[in-house]
Amino acid sequence: MSSILIKNGLVVDTEWMRHCDILIEGSKIRRVAPSIDFSSLPQDTALIHADGLCVLPGIIDAHTHYHLVSRGTVTADSFEEGSRLAAYGGVTTVVDFADDNRTSLLDSLHSRRREMVPMAIDYALHQGVYKYRSDIRRELESIKRAGIGTLKIFTTYRDVGYLVDDRDELKEIFRDARDLGLMVSVHAEDDAIVTEIGSTWKGSYRPIDHAALRPAEAEAAAISYVGGIAGELGMPVYIVHLSSRKGLESVRKLRMDGVKVIVETTPHYLFLDKEKLEGPDGPLYVMTPPLRTKDDNEALQEALVNGEIQVVATDHCTFTREQKLSSDDCRTIYPGIPGTEELLPLLHTFGVAGGRLTLSQIVNLVSTGPAKIFGLYPEKGSLEEGTDADITLFDPDCSWTLSKDTIHSAAGYTAYEGFSVTGKVVMTYLRGRLIMGDGIYLGLKGDGKFLRARR
Repeated sequence: MSSILIKNGLVVDTEWMRHCDILIEGSKIRRVAPSIDFSSLPQDTALIHADGLCVLPGIIDAHTHYHLVSRGTVTADSFEEGSRLAAYGGVTTVVDFADDNRTSLLDSLHSRRREMVPMAIDYALHQGVYKYRSDIRRELESIKRAGIGTLKIFTTYRDVGYLVDDRDELKEIFRDARDLGLMVSVHAEDDAIVTEIGSTWKGSYRPIDHAALRPAEAEAAAISYVGGIAGELGMPVYIVHLSSRKGLESVRKLRMDGVKVIVETTPHYLFLDKEKLEGPDGPLYVMTPPLRTKDDNEALQEALVNGEIQVVATDHCTFTREQKLSSDDCRTIYPGIPGTEELLPLLHTFGVAGGRLTLSQIVNLVSTGPAKIFGLYPEKGSLEEGTDADITLFDPDCSWTLSKDTIHSAAGYTAYEGFSVTGKVVMTYLRGRLIMGDGIYLGLKGDGKFLRARR
């Protein structure tokens, strides 16, 4: 069994930061101690000097769409390419989606798992539920047994068959999920509002118009709607990619009424605004929900600092620059941007370098928190003895610039072009094996494991 000693790093958990050593044996963390004598270890033990580096639990991107077949094409980052860029960002686990709505939930799950076999990092899945059926409870029981812990529902996209429109049917899905111990996550945009605006719209359909066609009011209304159902049933609800101040206000009201609302946002809603939708590169920044205003950025940043947001993920959904720029009509532009690799340095720059958050708080937002919420803890999201040796070595002082030349997505661009960041991943370990070190990718196709959610 191979051993690795990571020595003298600043080990960061959600509760403390301290200089200590970590001993890895095989795929597990065996010891965490103030000092471990290297000379007492087997001769083949590798010694990693981590002086000046932060030792973090592997990062979890809790919202990705790798190799997504959509709108007659496929996203730019395959499972292999997604694993590669994730490793460069210190990400050892992603949570993706099984969302084929043409078949049973269990068949959809099995199909997605077969597709994801090439992954070189570990992965869990959320299960999309886009139709109510009389035997839906039986279906939910089957996917729970198969390792699913979270459902995904939409409050929009009636036109593509993603919307469970009948409130009683949606409430039944929520009730069954509650009884089975499944989390319900929601893409929150009110379909009636979006449809009404679209039917009376007299303007153009440039990228900048996307923000007006899918306004913050639609997000706020949908959050209130699903939160009301969750409140009636006495269960939590998880809101994905919160994008606006109005949506945040809906969350706050629900919480005041006693509803447990778990909130996820993304770097693009924290740091990008709708001015990016202007000009010839506007299509590169189209995603759903659309980018909002600087005021919305500031509201979400404040909420992040105040602890009102529990998870920061990326909604990584990439199309190449050529795919994105093939249309200037926001109705037909392929929606989505890269993000997994940029997640940690962006948050570290805003939070730690900016003096707004501690590194322990960052770890909770992008590792420990998601692991606990989605039933992956403590194997993931922790540095506890006996758990998976998913470890990210991070240089907190490295200053560099995000650009298409410094990131690794097959999209060929980053939405954060020119952003100066502080902090960079220098080594990424997955279950005790180095998958990225000194700028070299060492991941193995097929080495990723499907993670069963535990509640």
